Amino acid sequence: MNTKLTLRMDDLLVREAKTQAARRGKSVSRMFGEFVAGLATSRRPPDAPPITGSLVGIMRGHRVSEEDYKKHLREKHL
Repeated sequence: MNTKLTLRMDDLLVREAKTQAARRGKSVSRMFGEFVAGLATSRRPPDAPPITGSLVGIMRGHRVSEEDYKKHLREKHL
């Protein structure tokens, strides 16, 4: 079931939302819905920048010691 939602935003933001939706071939409603759904399934910490958030869990299942990290830094900076 679809329910109507009214949002109040700055005029410039509304124009940008419409422009981006048109570029993607979607409605603003659909684009906003996908955005909110993505927030719900994201493992990214809420305050993390996108690049940082994309790295969350990347090393899960790997054992990296402090010595491994120090070795990496020595090799990188020598």
